[in-house]
Formats: sequence, C-alpha cells, structure tokens
Amino acid sequence: VWREEPWRRHRLDAALCFQLGRCRSVKEFEKLNRIGEGTYGIVYRARDTLTDETVALKKVRMDNEKDGMPISSLREITLLLELKHPNIVELKEVVVGNHLESIFLVMGYCEQDLASLLENMQTPFSEAQVKCIILQVLKGLQYLHENYIIHRDLKVSNLLMTDKGCVKIADFGLARTYGMPPKPMTPKVVTLWYRAPELLLGMTTQTTSIDMWAAGCILAELLAHKPLLPGTSEIHQIDLIVQLLGTPNENIWPGFSKLPLATQYTLRKQPYNNLKHRFPWLSEAGLRLLNFLFMYDPKKRATAKDCLESSYFKEKPLPCEPELMPTFPHHRNKRAASTAVESQAKRSKP
Repeated sequence: VWREEPWRRHRLDAALCFQLGRCRSVKEFEKLNRIGEGTYGIVYRARDTLTDETVALKKVRMDNEKDGMPISSLREITLLLELKHPNIVELKEVVVGNHLESIFLVMGYCEQDLASLLENMQTPFSEAQVKCIILQVLKGLQYLHENYIIHRDLKVSNLLMTDKGCVKIADFGLARTYGMPPKPMTPKVVTLWYRAPELLLGMTTQTTSIDMWAAGCILAELLAHKPLLPGTSEIHQIDLIVQLLGTPNENIWPGFSKLPLATQYTLRKQPYNNLKHRFPWLSEAGLRLLNFLFMYDPKKRATAKDCLESSYFKEKPLPCEPELMPTFPHHRNKRAASTAVESQAKRSKP
C-alpha cells in the first residue's frame, strides 16, 4: 500500500510487486551496457538470463531513498502497465535490487533512438521514411489521447525504433491522465524546442494539443534534417515561433492576451507565416498538415486522428512499410563497444 507524503512522494512498501505478483530479482539480468538516461532514471541494455531475451532495464532514480519511490516513477509504472499498443514502449515487468527501494523496470528493447539516428546517419531519411515514422508516432498518440493520457515530453530522443522499423513512444515520467474540465498542471514541461506556445506563455490547463505541437516539431525536424525551433531560452523560443508563424493576436487565438505571461513579453511584429519559405519543396498537403499542427489556438490544433486522415499520407511518395525501413548500426551500443576497445588497448600496453 502506498501513502502520500507531504513532499508529494509516494512510499513503495511491499505492495507494488505485491500488485504485480512476486517481483524477480535484478540479479537475474545481465547488464550489457548503459544506453541512456530517461527523465527519471538510467537505462541499460541487458539480457534476461532465464529467457536469453535482450531487454532495456531502467533503474528508477531515488533522489532520497528514505522518502520512497518518486511519484513520477510510480506514475510511469502505473500508466505503462495499462498501455498496450505497438507504438508504445512495453513494460514487461518490475524487478527489485538488493532492497525494496531499489527498483528496475524491464522494458522491451529497441535497437535505436531517433535522436542518435539523426545525429549519426550519413543519409537523411527520405520523405517516404519520414511519413512511415510520423504515422507510427501519430497512431501511438491517438491511442494515448483516446485513453486520456498526455505524454508531455514528446521529442526525438523519446522515440525508439526497432530493427524492424517499428517506432515506439517512450519515457512516460512526465505523462499525466486528464479529464474534463482539465486540471491545472505545471507549464514547465516538454523540452524547450518542442514546447507549445501556450506553455511558454504560462497556461496551466493542458490538453492533448501540447503533444500535437511537439509532433509537428518532430515532423518538421525529420523533413528538414535539423531541429525546427532550437531556442536557447523561453523568450528566444517564443521569438523563433513568432518568426516562423507570425505574431499571435486575439483574432487567431482568443484569450491569448489574458495568458499569465502574455504581458511580460514584447513580441516582434511579424505578420507572415513563413512555413512555406522554410519548406519550399513540401507539397500543399504537407504544408496544410504542418500548419494544422502549428495552430496557435490549442482548441483549433490538429488531433492525432485528424492527422492520420491527412491527404499528405495518401499522396506520393507514399509512406514506406515499417519492415522496409533501413537498418542502422546500433549506436545505442556504441558506448559499450568503445569502452571495450579502450579496455583492450590499456591491457595491451607494455
């Protein structure tokens, strides 16, 4: 049974496993190499010694172990245990370390993360491949949103891909369930480059539209082969958005002037939408989709269902099939390989 502490942490007693049935020990897994760090924990590639299956092993970060498991981790576990979809990362089980407060999540292993791929691949994704990737992201988002879940931290580094071309949304440490009317939430979510304008301007009622803005940023990044809005601060981020889409006003975004931070920023006067200048080669259907995702007014922004019905995905080049996506060297294992080489070099020195 867990109880809420005054500092908003939940204590994990015997109960989580407990709910899940008996938890296995992390000693039954062989750690192969560290592959990354999520919002709330370190992630390893590991081998299940019972099944010989390669998995991702995520150690839950305990900043103050005596306080118990962070609410963010409990939230992630609770959500992932309920979610079953091809485009959502799979939580297989929860395992324990030497003591109950040492908790690991056993996840389905994906060979690539999109951020590393974009950094390391020699030839950018083709438009057909971009469509294949973003379609899978949209299907995952549609499933989340239909189940009243907002991811709140969608970005390329939280998109994983298997060697069979299956894209999976990962890292649910910031995810929230929502209802009607929406409850206030902190606007300091979503990595800056993917953060919707309403969050930058202090809106506390969040809806699925913040995920859709981030999806638009991801689509644009895949098409342009570089981040669309790489701001260095919140005010710089807002300015980049205004340069791209024009200055918002009450006509296009009712309620804009009443947002908590709207009066704190002096926005440049920029009357033009410059998406077509940024993507001169993109079809009208592609530009329509981007514009729909980048609506200033969250209520008018495209839903995942809207996007999946876009004519952009029905025109040439058609999306390629996931299994026809190219395969790549395993960049997530690169650290392990380079460490092994360094160790070998040290051993061979006289």
